[in-house]
Amino acid sequence: MATMESLIGLVNRIQRACTVLGDYGGEGMSLWEALPTVAVVGGQSSGKSSVLESVVGRDFLPRGSGIVTRRPLVLQLHKTEEGQAEYGEFLHAPKKKFAEFDEIQDETDRMTGKTKHISNIPIHLSIYSPNVVDLTLIDLPGMTKVAVEGQPDSIVEDIDNMVRSYVEKPNCIILAISPANQDIATSDAIKLAREVDPSGERTFGVLTKLDLMDKGTNALDVLEGRSYKLQHPWVGILNRSQADINKNVDMIAARQKERDYFESSPEYGHLAHKMGSKYLAKLPSQHLGAVIRQRIPNIIALINKTIDELDTELDRIGRPIAVDSGAQLYSILELCRAFDRVFKEHLDGGDIYGVFDHQLPAALKKLPFDRHLSLQNVRKVVAEADGYQPHLIAPEQGYRRLIDGSLSFFKGPAEASVDAVHFSI
Repeated sequence: MATMESLIGLVNRIQRACTVLGDYGGEGMSLWEALPTVAVVGGQSSGKSSVLESVVGRDFLPRGSGIVTRRPLVLQLHKTEEGQAEYGEFLHAPKKKFAEFDEIQDETDRMTGKTKHISNIPIHLSIYSPNVVDLTLIDLPGMTKVAVEGQPDSIVEDIDNMVRSYVEKPNCIILAISPANQDIATSDAIKLAREVDPSGERTFGVLTKLDLMDKGTNALDVLEGRSYKLQHPWVGILNRSQADINKNVDMIAARQKERDYFESSPEYGHLAHKMGSKYLAKLPSQHLGAVIRQRIPNIIALINKTIDELDTELDRIGRPIAVDSGAQLYSILELCRAFDRVFKEHLDGGDIYGVFDHQLPAALKKLPFDRHLSLQNVRKVVAEADGYQPHLIAPEQGYRRLIDGSLSFFKGPAEASVDAVHFSI
């Protein structure tokens, strides 16, 4: 049985191939649609970026106000052996390794673009590190309620449609990010998850900004499933504060601070072993591996079906012709040999022989030569062409008309024979 890491790695490679081939889903039952995925959804300022960076353990996402994520980011995490250096790779620049995560942030920002419009074409980023688990996450634009300056009026609907195109798939695991300092009933992520996954089987609830709740309040009703029950446990996350980000507090220190917070908290201490970004990373990874195992037969069947369709299309188009003269001459000879082989097969089968032995002679026998070359018609044609004069030599114009008329009778049967041979071949 394949390990969970190898299964997730296989899906990662298939996803990259889909992107290269222009398959982003949304058009029938494409291969992209069949692959299990983990989509990260949430409203603007819900802490989505902080959650992803906590899972990775490094800063790598662009930050700012408004809609920062304008294209889906397919984030593929690959666990490496201890001691190996961390680096990132973009699918659009496969030969370049980004060892500095500031460079990854700049490249992500560059690929996203400065426009405030959104696009459904994903950016693929692979991160190799000993501090991550094997997991693929798709970061989607944060849901919003109003369009701001520079955004099209349809931006709210556009983002909603894009996010739904991912989370409506039965193979999609939903990581629903909600801030703890807001009423869970108003959460954009939970509202959407409730619509597309009413049973909660595909949804993992993540509660951020627990330390920003009003004094005297806590989120136990949510974390223990009393406010909104899911099939999977809720996970609480402690985001880095803006002051920590400004001071460049690294993720190792932030994770330690998060552990200390939950272990020392009188409200959440009994849940500390099921809280935090490290536990969050393992939870969907394990579930994703289980879903992939269940979907393997369907994925294999779809891949085989796609291969058969592509092979059929390639057979119809033919092999590519090389640019050098020697290879082109070889291709021409191959075409000639193929034509000769097909032609010979049809000759041996009797189809073409039948055209010339039966079809053409039968058609020729039906031609009105007896009327056209009768003595009466010959006199008439010669008289009309050459007039009444003593013929010491053959009447040329009359004979020409008789011959042209006879040849015109042959045209129909001859063309029919050519068409019959062409159809047979």
